[in-house]
Amino acid sequence: MDNIRIETARLTLRPWSEQDIEQLTLGLNDIETAKWLAFVPHLYTTAHAQSWIDRCREISNASGQPTADEFAVELKPGRTAIGGVSLNKVDREAGTAGGGIWIASAYQGRGYGREAFEAKIRFAFQELGLTKLVNGYFDGNENSWAMQRRLGYRRVAEVQSRCMADGRQTIEHVTTLLRSDWEDREDQSPNRA
Repeated sequence: MDNIRIETARLTLRPWSEQDIEQLTLGLNDIETAKWLAFVPHLYTTAHAQSWIDRCREISNASGQPTADEFAVELKPGRTAIGGVSLNKVDREAGTAGGGIWIASAYQGRGYGREAFEAKIRFAFQELGLTKLVNGYFDGNENSWAMQRRLGYRRVAEVQSRCMADGRQTIEHVTTLLRSDWEDREDQSPNRA
């Protein structure tokens, strides 16, 4: 079983568990969060949360190298799951992966999303040896784009998409981050000694 844990200053990225059902349901049953996510229905129920946790367990128990790592974003004080971050569609041969992030609305605006997303990027490039990450954001989600842009992502395409939560047709802006760009950015970071 894949039990990867990634520690940051304030967060732990870890596998989802049954103990997270209540927080997962509360976080994703909020339309203000769900409207930015392609595959989250609204209303989001405990049955949806249980299905998600079961799916994550199946992925981590699969034989061979996993094609996804789905992490609960846990706030260290109180050990509360405040969101989720994905590294999915992992293609080790091509060196690519996708994925996204969500943070429950009560915890937004405090830098947790960036901290978790940055930890995922570091894991993908340094631990898995991937060379390119593909992400995206729905039209109008300027907070997501601002975070991705600060981390070095570039917009590369626009595709028609549909939001499951509210049914609207929208544009998804496809973004990519190359490991070489990430490494250049890290080398130029003022926090580097």
